Amino acid sequence: MAHELGSPVVVVRDVEKRFGNYTVLREVSLTVRRGETVCIIGPSGSGKSTLLRCINGLVPISSGSITVGGREVADAKLDVRALRRDVGIVFQQYNLFPHRTALDNVMMAPVIVLHQNPAEVRARAEALLAKVGLADKMASYPGELSGGQQQRVAIARSLAMNPKVMLFDEVTAALDPETKKEVLITIQALAAEGMTCILVTHEMGFARRVADHVYFTDGGVIVEHGTPEAIFSAPTQARTRDFLDKIL
Repeated sequence: MAHELGSPVVVVRDVEKRFGNYTVLREVSLTVRRGETVCIIGPSGSGKSTLLRCINGLVPISSGSITVGGREVADAKLDVRALRRDVGIVFQQYNLFPHRTALDNVMMAPVIVLHQNPAEVRARAEALLAKVGLADKMASYPGELSGGQQQRVAIARSLAMNPKVMLFDEVTAALDPETKKEVLITIQALAAEGMTCILVTHEMGFARRVADHVYFTDGGVIVEHGTPEAIFSAPTQARTRDFLDKIL
């Protein structure tokens, strides 16, 4: 995408993640600059989602280093709350509170966790719901919304914390084609505005369209990375070509 990129904000160096004897990530390194949109693609089980959870501090790494805004995620003295405020994450599951309206769901964390002024938070939450195309659904409960609408509420909820980086973990995987498009348009708009985004996705056309940089992973290893044009039009690794041949 054609916009100016800033200094590195997420730096992953030689990260390994093991669950017992099983190694999920092997010597993974990547750098994401401020304002950059990075897409991570690859077969299921290749460690993509685990990597996002490591960046957000939800899963501890076994070795290596991850810094976000210069803050070392593995530091024992890390302020986890500050990290989670800076790094929003949206999952495949919406995880909304079913007994709360869309507006309430967006407002809860800034008011309860950050102790921000409810009136100011409400104004921001209303603006965010309008931003994701849900101005007319603020009083609706999750059960009254489509999957795509619920996912956009989840995106607005993460944005309400004013994050520096947004992580998206296969957020359209459970959606039908129509509602999937609504969510992808929302994410594309965020990326175009300069939000730093890291997406794990199986939407190859979307990755090609919005990414500044694409990483292809397999077996917990980054096999190849480059611009969307390089990865999708002229991959250098046989494994990348094999993967793309099967899904494009």
